[in-house]
Amino acid sequence: MILFRFINGERNLKLGNLNRSMQILSEEVEIQATPTDVLDFISVSSNIEKLLPQDKISDFTSNENSCSFKVQGGIIISLIQSGRESNKLFLKSGEKSPFPFNLTIHAQSTTTGGCKGHIEFNGEVNAFLKMMVEKPLSALFNYMSKKMEEQF
Repeated sequence: MILFRFINGERNLKLGNLNRSMQILSEEVEIQATPTDVLDFISVSSNIEKLLPQDKISDFTSNENSCSFKVQGGIIISLIQSGRESNKLFLKSGEKSPFPFNLTIHAQSTTTGGCKGHIEFNGEVNAFLKMMVEKPLSALFNYMSKKMEEQF
């Protein structure tokens, strides 16, 4: 929202919240495990490191229900588990993250006994930041989905 106000005959620019929602869906992958097995694995915060590109992260730390790591460029990403349903695991950004976002890990049963999975990202970013992060984040979530497939 951009507002112009006239004060004493001068135009002043007031910038409101310029953040917009950004959604990214990773590629869907076939996983040779049940949704419960996949979500149980990812709900162990230390296992998230196994899904990340090791050459592009550093300083990974985890505890019972959160983790954080540094990505190239020195940006720290922190993830906190925020809930679970039968076929979804919810994560949200922690205070160290550069902008607020939510991740949902989807794992849907298939008739073959396995499941289909993908990652859904929803974040609040401004237009400039969106231009910078959309492609790298898409690549990261596609990488993580492929690693989920390889893990089982």
